[in-house]
Amino acid sequence: MLSVLSVTFPFFALVLCGYLATRRGLLPLAAIPGLNSFVLFFALPCMLYRFGASTPIAQLLDPVVLGVYLACALVVVGGTVLATRRGRIGWNDAAFGALVAAFPNTGFMGVPLLVALLGAQAAGPVIVTILVDMVITSSLCIALSRLDGAGTQGMGAALRSALRGVLTNPLPWAIALGGMASALQWHLPGPLDKTIALLADAASPVALFTIGAVLARSQMNAHEQVRVADYVPVALVKLFVHPLLVWAAGHAAIRAGLPLSPFAHMVLVLVAALPSASNVSLLAERFGAHNGRVARIILVSTALAFLSFSGAVALLT
Repeated sequence: MLSVLSVTFPFFALVLCGYLATRRGLLPLAAIPGLNSFVLFFALPCMLYRFGASTPIAQLLDPVVLGVYLACALVVVGGTVLATRRGRIGWNDAAFGALVAAFPNTGFMGVPLLVALLGAQAAGPVIVTILVDMVITSSLCIALSRLDGAGTQGMGAALRSALRGVLTNPLPWAIALGGMASALQWHLPGPLDKTIALLADAASPVALFTIGAVLARSQMNAHEQVRVADYVPVALVKLFVHPLLVWAAGHAAIRAGLPLSPFAHMVLVLVAALPSASNVSLLAERFGAHNGRVARIILVSTALAFLSFSGAVALLT
């Protein structure tokens, strides 16, 4: 366990640094969008491109990995919506609660953390999960959020808006370009490759610091009182129910003879054990959901994940 903590501690320590810097006023709130933009449009796409280009194309197009992870994400979304949609919590808040329960912080935290723990071969399954969450899970939850008084017409408009968001997101394009480079065995010219490498190396520390800053900003801007029962159970679903479901589904797939390797299965479980994605707070704010509740789910899951994720790694490796 100590050897696992020696790897995971620096990652969560950087999140804490970003959180404390923002809470103490060392990092102005106005600077956070700039950090987000750097990570989203420069550093993280370069990191995903490099991993995609160095990963065999068969791993990036693994239908069993995609199917197991997607099935579990849909179960988590459906179960969370059914369990939380009651009384004050309508479709909008229930849908974003479900998204934060099913969408791990894979891009900003999971890719560098799992590669550091398991090696570069972990990048293939992780990239598949990023595509599932960005293209399918998030689009579905955004569409469900529009059912409050808007009917199927509002749901369709929201789905189209979500798909437009996917098309303008640089991460899927970076993955696609990396996959093409892998399939064609194409390599960037030396100076350009070094530039991409410099930006990719900056992705992990800046992304982790930014997660902490975003969490602090969300907490500082959330003035409404939220009942503990409205957010702690969802955080626990993210950290415990989701990975257990992925473990059970992957085990069933292996027992059924599907070509899912034990290593890929382990990576999927650890992806599901990650805390909630911090960018869901931005989506909730954009679509008028109760952002204070969503921010608290993300904050609780991130704080508890230091021990729960490290424990999952110790059990599985």
